[in-house]
Amino acid sequence: MSAVVKCVASPSAEKTAHKTNVARNENLAKLQAGYLFPEIARRRNAHIAKNPDAKVISLGIGDTTEPIPEVITSAMSKRSDALSTVAGYSGYGAEQGEKNLRSAIAATYYAGLGIEEEDIFVSDGAKSDISRLQVLFGSNVTMAVQDPSYPAYVDSSVILGQTGLFQKDVEKYANIEYMRCTPENGFFPDLSSVRKTDIIFFCSPNNPTGYAASREQLTKLVALEVSSFSKYAGFTGVRLGWTAIPKELHYSDGFPVAKDFNRIVCTCFNGASNIAQAGALACVSPEGIKAMHEVVGFYKENTAIIVDTFNSLGFKVYGGKNAPYVWVYFPGRSSWDVFSEILEKTHVVTTPGSGFGPGGEGFVRVSAFGHGENVLEACRRFKELYK
Repeated sequence: MSAVVKCVASPSAEKTAHKTNVARNENLAKLQAGYLFPEIARRRNAHIAKNPDAKVISLGIGDTTEPIPEVITSAMSKRSDALSTVAGYSGYGAEQGEKNLRSAIAATYYAGLGIEEEDIFVSDGAKSDISRLQVLFGSNVTMAVQDPSYPAYVDSSVILGQTGLFQKDVEKYANIEYMRCTPENGFFPDLSSVRKTDIIFFCSPNNPTGYAASREQLTKLVALEVSSFSKYAGFTGVRLGWTAIPKELHYSDGFPVAKDFNRIVCTCFNGASNIAQAGALACVSPEGIKAMHEVVGFYKENTAIIVDTFNSLGFKVYGGKNAPYVWVYFPGRSSWDVFSEILEKTHVVTTPGSGFGPGGEGFVRVSAFGHGENVLEACRRFKELYK
């Protein structure tokens, strides 16, 4: 006989905060307001609460919407089922990732470039590796970043103590070099005019502008690379990425960078999920690559619809060719004001460009990640608003 015992004591009317003797991390105190995407989610939820009958369409956060191809999910399912057997069970794996997956990534994406299996570090996604790289280089380095760019580069630098205080008059942190990327310079900074720094974080194709640098530009610029299957394979929830660090890349004292990164990975991470790694291995199979290209093709169709819509309305539109992001210019207007106008009048969520840095002010990013019917409906609403 069993019974459930419930506590019937009345909770206190007020909960008392307990102050410790531990000081707050002063670097975290430098961060401005909320992180961009949770703030957008907060405003979206407030709008839904105010308009419960509205059909809200999200073209804001770049989250994939289409199912992962079956050739990939079946590989994960098979690996998952195997874990329930003695023969197929596995516990902790190699922190750097399973060797067959690292070999496959090197052969698929770095053939002829001298990158080998031992140079690949499999992870739980690019965002995590950005922070691990910040830990790798520490608080005493100087950093440059594209402006506009994905907020995690700047925020992780602030948390690590690489920056000064936020300067509200220019909307920048001190001690970070913001490399302005605009339509006038083809969204690629004039590196000759950039103050020399130890580290440059460079995203290509860029988020949010959608522009990709050329092979020649990247060859001159890139020493190590972070990538993932989040958008390519719909792994935003599965979480699987990698960092490639050539063994020949050394610090100024001659010590290999990859050895230190391996130490950080082994200390702070127990390795990517074995189920996710099984899916990633299927991604780089011929069948997986073909299936992923088909999904990418769907998002490219969405992108073309959004680009055509804003072009027809007379806006200056950028991006949308190398990434599923459309960068729309609203001259003389605040990005957050445009975001609010679109949300309130069309019930469509976008992303304010200023959330990606001061260089994004006046722009709004529209994501092409969405079901086809939702993208068409959102574009119909855009036309009604701005006709």
